Amino acid sequence: MGKLKTFPVSAVVDGRRVIIAGNGEAAAAKLRLLAKTSAAIEVYAPRPEPALASLLASVPSSHRRVWPDKSRFATATLAFIATEDEIRDRALAGLARAAGVPVNVVDRPELCDVLTPAIVDRAPVTIAISTEGAAPVLAGLLRAKIEDILTPGTGLLATLAGELRGRVAALLPPGRARLDFWRAYFTGEEVAGAAANGAAALRRSVAKFLDSQRLGEPGQGFVWLVGAGPGAADLLTLRARRVLAQADVVVHDGLIEPEVLDVVRRDARRIDVGKRKGRANASQAEINAILIAEAKAGHRTVRLKAGDPMVYGRAGEELAALREAGIAHAVVPGITAALGAAADTATPLTHRAHASALVFATGHVAQGGHAAPGADGRDWAGLDWAGLDWAGLDWAALARSDATISLYMARSVADEVANALISHGLSPDTPVAAVENACRPHQRRFFGRLDRLPALAGRGDVTGPVVIFVGRAVAEGDWAEAESFAAKAALAA
Repeated sequence: MGKLKTFPVSAVVDGRRVIIAGNGEAAAAKLRLLAKTSAAIEVYAPRPEPALASLLASVPSSHRRVWPDKSRFATATLAFIATEDEIRDRALAGLARAAGVPVNVVDRPELCDVLTPAIVDRAPVTIAISTEGAAPVLAGLLRAKIEDILTPGTGLLATLAGELRGRVAALLPPGRARLDFWRAYFTGEEVAGAAANGAAALRRSVAKFLDSQRLGEPGQGFVWLVGAGPGAADLLTLRARRVLAQADVVVHDGLIEPEVLDVVRRDARRIDVGKRKGRANASQAEINAILIAEAKAGHRTVRLKAGDPMVYGRAGEELAALREAGIAHAVVPGITAALGAAADTATPLTHRAHASALVFATGHVAQGGHAAPGADGRDWAGLDWAGLDWAGLDWAALARSDATISLYMARSVADEVANALISHGLSPDTPVAAVENACRPHQRRFFGRLDRLPALAGRGDVTGPVVIFVGRAVAEGDWAEAESFAAKAALAA
C-alpha cells in the first residue's frame, strides 16, 4: 500500500479572507463552492466572463478588476488561482506562496500547496474525498454515492445533537441506555423523517423519544406505507431503501418483485398478504389488524405496496385505521404504474398539442362507485356502463375533453370502457395503448384504436397487471414493437 502524498485537514475560513483569481468558468466554480462557507471572499477578475459576472451579482463577495499583487495576498487564509493561463497561473501562485498563503491552482496539481477534494455538504457535517488529483472523476462518483446515503436532514441532526448532549447526559445514565439513544437518533428513519420536515418537527419527535427512554417505556412501533414502484428494484426511492433496510416487519403485496424484497433486511419478517386482482389472501380489515398489532409490539413495520400507496393502494383505509389506533406512521411515495409505463414507452401523458389534462381511473369499482381494486375478488365486468358513474367520473365530459385517460386494472373490462367512451362521443379512431408488466423484464406493449380495444378483454395470454392509455397524446409514444389488441389467432381467422 502506497503512502499518502497529502494529509486531509479542514481549513478554518469563518470570517477570513479567501482569494479567487480568474475570469472564467473555473473561477466561477470555485466561487460557487466557497459561497457555501462563511469566508470573506475576494474575487480578482479584470474581465469577468458572463457566468462569473452573473454569479458575482448574486453571491456575497468583493470584486476587484485587477490581478492580485503580493500585498493583496497578505493576510489571506487561502488562494485559488483559476486564470486558465499557465504563465499567469504560475506567476500568481508564486506571489501567493511568497506571501505565505497556501495556494490551489485549478487543473495544475504540480503548482498546488492544497488540493480541493470532492465535498459532501451536510453542514455542519462535511465529507471530503480526494484522489490526490489522480482521478477527480472517481472522487465525484464517490461523492454522489455518499450523498445518496446521507439524508438532507443530516446536518440538522448533527446541529441538534450538539444542543441535546447536556440534556441527554442529565436524563440517561452513561452506558448502554445513552448509546442506544444516540444510535436510534442518528439511524432511525422516524427521526430522519422528522428532520426532513424541519427543526421544529425534529425537536418534537426527539423530545417524545427521549422522554420514553427516560421513563423506561418499551419502544414505540412505527408504520410506513411505502411505494415499491411499478416493478424494477432500481426504481425504489432512496427513502424507501432506507426504510426497508431498517424494518423489523414487511407486510407486502403479491405483486412485489423478488428483487425489491431483496432490499429488505435479511432478518426482517416478511408477511405476504397477496392482494391481487380477482384474489385476496387477506382482507383489508385483516391487513389493518396486522399493521396495528406489529406496531403495538414495538416493531418498525412497512406496508409495502406496488406503485404508489396513495394511488389505488387503499392507503386511505390503512391510514384511518392507524390514526384511530394511535399508531405513528408516515408515507413514502413510489412511482405509480401509469407513470412507469409512460416512461418505458416514452409516452407524454400531457402534450401542448394534444392533452392538457391527465385522469387516473380504475377498472374495478366497489358498490357506490368507490374504487376497490380486487377487494372482494369480483370482476364487475357486467355493469351497465352507460348509466354508471364510474368512480365519480363524468364520462361524457371526459369523452369531449383533451385529456389522457390512464386506466388501472381495466383489461377485463376493456370492452365496456371502449363502448362507454365511444357512446359518449369519443372518436373510435382515438389512439389507445396498453402496457402489461410495466417496468419489468417481461413487459408487453399493445397499440391501436379505441374501437379495437375490446379485443384486449378476451385475451387469456395477458395475465399481468395492465395500464391502458386513451387519448391523442398516446400516439406520440414509442409503439414500434407493440402488438395488436387482438390475439394472433383471432387476426388470422
